[in-house]
Amino acid sequence: MKEKVESVLNEVRPALQADGGDVELVDVSEDGIVSVRLVGACAGCPMATMTLKNGIEKILKDKLPEVKEVVSV
Repeated sequence: MKEKVESVLNEVRPALQADGGDVELVDVSEDGIVSVRLVGACAGCPMATMTLKNGIEKILKDKLPEVKEVVSV
């Protein structure tokens, strides 16, 4: 599961990196909770929550139905 999540995150990364940010996978729990860390410009961005929920979480859920939620740590 962790490899699948990392693969999807690799598809999202170019958009984040274009704005000077990135995302790091921290953990994937047994119950489908994905923990990530937003870094670079994303770490302090006022839009980070929207990026996390409306971008990263939506894409992960669309591609991997077993993902229940994405949280930032």
